[in-house]
Amino acid sequence: MYRLAVRVFQGVCFLSVWLLASACPPHAGAATPPDSPPSLIAIGDVHGDFNDFVAILQRAGLIDEQHHWAGGKTTFVQVGDLIDRGPKPREVMDLLISLEQEAPKSGGRVVALIGNHEMMNLMGDLRYVTPENYASFSDGESEQRRKTAYQEYAAWRKGHSQLLAELEQPVLAVTEEEWMTRHPLGFIEQRDAFSPNGVYGNWVRQRFALAKIGGVIFLHGGISPKMASMKLDDINAHIHSEMKEFDDTKKYLVSDKVILPFFTLQETVAVVRAELTAERKSHIPTNQLQQANLERFLNLSTWVSVREDGPLWFRGYDQWSDGDGAAQVEKILAAYKATNLVVGHTVQKTAHIRTRFGGKVFLIDTGMLSSYYPGGRASALEIRDDDQFTAAYLVQQEVLLEGKYAQPAAQKDNE
Repeated sequence: MYRLAVRVFQGVCFLSVWLLASACPPHAGAATPPDSPPSLIAIGDVHGDFNDFVAILQRAGLIDEQHHWAGGKTTFVQVGDLIDRGPKPREVMDLLISLEQEAPKSGGRVVALIGNHEMMNLMGDLRYVTPENYASFSDGESEQRRKTAYQEYAAWRKGHSQLLAELEQPVLAVTEEEWMTRHPLGFIEQRDAFSPNGVYGNWVRQRFALAKIGGVIFLHGGISPKMASMKLDDINAHIHSEMKEFDDTKKYLVSDKVILPFFTLQETVAVVRAELTAERKSHIPTNQLQQANLERFLNLSTWVSVREDGPLWFRGYDQWSDGDGAAQVEKILAAYKATNLVVGHTVQKTAHIRTRFGGKVFLIDTGMLSSYYPGGRASALEIRDDDQFTAAYLVQQEVLLEGKYAQPAAQKDNE
C-alpha cells in the first residue's frame, strides 16, 4: 500500500507536504556509496562544516567529486541549521542551493528546511556568528562600507539623545572603537545577504519549517503537544507570517529612522522599548495600531518561530522519559496520520543517530561540526522503499529499523 501511494503521488508538490518512499540497506565494515541511492536521505545540522557536509553527501551517493547532484531520483532532506559556529556557512548554503536546482533535472528533489539558526540570522540574533563567518562576506569595499556605516551610526546617536536616555540596558556601542569591534569586516555585507532581498535571506524566507514525506514528518526541533492541534500547513504558514511581520516592522522602524538597517535584534528590541517609553512620557497622541504592533514585536519570545516549544526549538523528543514520551509521540503521530518523526537540533552525545519510542522518532543531529562538538561526526539517515531505516556514517552503517511496524534493530549506544 505504501509503495502504491508513492507511485501515485511521486512528484506532486503541496505547500509543505511531499509524498515519496524512503530507505537504505545496511552492510558492515567500511561504508561506500550505495549502488542504487535510497529513496530518501536526511541530514541534520551542518553549522558551516562544509568539508564534512561534502563528505557525507558523497558517502550517501548524492553528489559527485565536482559537487554536482548524483542522487538520481532520491529525495534529500536537510533539517536546518546550515549556518553559524563553523567556518564555511556560505559554501554550505551555496552548495545546497545549487543541489536544489540540479536535483529535479534527474527526477530528484532537495527539501531544505528552516532551523532556529536560520531564523536567528533573519532576525539579527547574531550570537553564534563568528568573526570568520563575517569575514567570508567581506570584499575589497568592506572597509569603506564599515566606515560609512559607523558615520551613519554616529549621526543616529546624535539625533536620538532622548531615546538613548530611556535605554534600560547599555546594548548600543558608545565609542567608535567599541562599534568597530562589534562590527568586523563583512558584518554589513552579512546583514545585507540575510535581508529580505539578499541572496540568502530571500532563499531562507521561501523555505518551510517542516515537511511530511510519505508517513514521515521532518523538521528541525519537533512538534510539541501544544502545537499538535495545528495542521502542518498552518504551522508553515504561521512561521512565514511571523517572518513577514518581523520584516514589515523592521522596515517601518528603519523608514521612520527609529533604527538603522544593520541593528542587531538585541539592539532593535532595546530601542523599540525605549521608543515606547519615550512616547508615553511625552503625552503626545500616538497611532494606537502602530503602538500595538511595536508592543507585539517586543513579545517576540511568544512567537511560534521563537518559542522553546515551537517547531524550530523544541527538544522534548530528546529530553522526555521513555514512559512519558511514548504516549506523547503516539498522540502527535496520530494527529497527523504519520508513522515517524525525524528531527535535528539536539546533538546526540554518542554521536550516533538515535531512535526513540519504539522507532517512532529519529534524532539525527550527531554534531557534524566536531571542532565545536568534541567527538561529533557527520551522518545521514537513509530510508528505502522497504521502510528500512539505516544510519550512515563516513566509515560504517547500521540498521536502525526494519519495517515501520517492526521493532528497532539492535544497536549500540543509541538508547
